[in-house]
Amino acid sequence: MNRIGKSAVQIAILCGLSVLSNFLVAQFSLPLPGSVVGIVLLFGLLQLGVLRLEWIESGANLLLAELLLFFIPSAVGVVQYRSLLLDHGIALLIVVVAGRVVIMAGSGLLATQLAWMRRKS
Repeated sequence: MNRIGKSAVQIAILCGLSVLSNFLVAQFSLPLPGSVVGIVLLFGLLQLGVLRLEWIESGANLLLAELLLFFIPSAVGVVQYRSLLLDHGIALLIVVVAGRVVIMAGSGLLATQLAWMRRKS
């Protein structure tokens, strides 16, 4: 199978997991977004060996490479809420900046901890 076909099949697998996770959230009234359930489901399937990384790797890499395209609808949607931005723009900006700082600090601490654990073993 050529590279494009292989990536298309892998993206279809990932989309199928997304649909399944959204279905599970709806069926069981879970208090989590479908995307979070999907990530947990994907992680579990990979850890159990039910799904192998090679089966989704190139499709996932393609999606990650084009990740910026997925934010265009959100950016366009923001334009529709000009009054909200004018009224609460500073508060939204503070939340976004604070969220980024927390995520970067958490990622840095986690990476440091993992590196320390790897050196220790």
